Amino acid sequence: MIYRSKAEIISAILQTTDSGASITRIMYGSYLSYTLTKKYVNFLMENNMVVYEEKIHRYKTTEEGKKFTRMYGEISKMFNSKLNKPPEFSK
Repeated sequence: MIYRSKAEIISAILQTTDSGASITRIMYGSYLSYTLTKKYVNFLMENNMVVYEEKIHRYKTTEEGKKFTRMYGEISKMFNSKLNKPPEFSK
């Protein structure tokens, strides 16, 4: 079993909802149970990262959510590039 950070899960949800997604689509896209999906989506809505569009019955990522996704992606790239290099030891 792989453990993910909250930021990783939030990023997965925001990517799934970028073009609009139902709660079921979010569950499958982020590999979460219904209960956890609802908790994370409610948290994201409270923090203005996701909105629910009544007309189309879909959750969508807001500009604030897109900003988080971009920043998280940049940080992940930075850490991955640093972690993939072998450590250098000084003599």
